Amino acid sequence: MVVHEAFREIEVGPQRLKGLLGVPPDAKGLVIFAHGSGSSRLSPRNTLVAEELRHSGMATLLLDLLTAREEADRRNVFDMVLLAGRLVEATDWAAAQPELQGLGVGYFGGSTGAAAALVAAAKPGNRVAAVVSRGGRCDLANPMLAHLRAPVLLLAGSDDRPVVELNRQAFKALRGTKEIVIVPGAGHLFEERGAMAQVTQHALRWFLTYLPRD
Repeated sequence: MVVHEAFREIEVGPQRLKGLLGVPPDAKGLVIFAHGSGSSRLSPRNTLVAEELRHSGMATLLLDLLTAREEADRRNVFDMVLLAGRLVEATDWAAAQPELQGLGVGYFGGSTGAAAALVAAAKPGNRVAAVVSRGGRCDLANPMLAHLRAPVLLLAGSDDRPVVELNRQAFKALRGTKEIVIVPGAGHLFEERGAMAQVTQHALRWFLTYLPRD
């Protein structure tokens, strides 16, 4: 896949995790993407969402939370402590970059990546300002949901019935600002016509509400 000119390749942390960073002029916030198993920083769906967010003034970081060797071990794909730790590392890395300093940080996660984002956001001291979960495996974050204080938007496709139920259970467990949106006619990957456009619209609304700092 050809990397869009708006993004540049970067490496994060001691594992040199690969990422794609896009920073528009006068950025209003930073959204860090956590993809699900079987996907990567080059995910067409996440790239599309990131480009739309960037066009609306959000800096974006599409990040692989595992190295290629680590991803070969399927246990790592479901290790939420490991994945959440990598997200926290990326958040700390961003805070040290001159072009990103002072920006409110949000997480956008899909499937297992959404669970990692929820766990990372619940960690003490993590100042993430908002989380958006797309088709999230929220059950993998259950022990941490009650401790999460950042505003959370849960998005699920109406045809992805097991995940809809998991998201409804997670919604009840969350104690802070929260919203759940069921996208009509969408499956787990939101491949249906117009489904990803709705995901992007809701995510942008959420991040524009909670990331910009006065």
